[in-house]
Amino acid sequence: MATPPAFIYFDMGNVLLNFDHRRGARQMAAVASVSPEKVWEVVFEGSLLTDYELGRIDAAEFYAAFCAATGSRPEPAALEDAACAIFDCNAPMLPLVVQLSASRYRLGVLSNTNASHWDYCRHHFGIMDGTFEQTVLSYEVGIMKPDPEIFRIAADRAGVAPAEIFYVDDCAEHVASARQVGFDAVVFTRAVDIGRQLLARGVRCNY
Repeated sequence: MATPPAFIYFDMGNVLLNFDHRRGARQMAAVASVSPEKVWEVVFEGSLLTDYELGRIDAAEFYAAFCAATGSRPEPAALEDAACAIFDCNAPMLPLVVQLSASRYRLGVLSNTNASHWDYCRHHFGIMDGTFEQTVLSYEVGIMKPDPEIFRIAADRAGVAPAEIFYVDDCAEHVASARQVGFDAVVFTRAVDIGRQLLARGVRCNY
């Protein structure tokens, strides 16, 4: 029988939760009274979101830079809500994660994200708060996938060898980088496929 992984990491976006940046651009545009195209240019085509997700700037600095670049001054909380209300639960993943947790497998989140998105997701999706032993988040460690260093940090935090880690990400480039470090990494397709992958690796839970 295969030896189960000692630790299982999941990406957050489009694995545990689905998200839509275009939706965010439209919502932010509405509260700022500018065009969605302008928001997309400022936030997603420039370095603003990357700087936030790398922890180079905080929420207040993101807001100030957004206002300066768009010539707008929306209410800060409204802009933040508009930027964050882009997530929906990937419902088919819930039973798998719940049963893995109930079976005492060690679980973690390894994600490129920012402080606002992380706080929003923890407060709006119960699965995100208290289920995971480790959270390796780009804005906290100052490194983003696909940089191999973030996977090395994740392995150190899990306290196991990279080869003992099973990792799921929706981005093939991130999976390739994780494999370079030694992770047993797979590209997310469907929850049932991940369940089968884990079963083939000796994981047993009520799923």
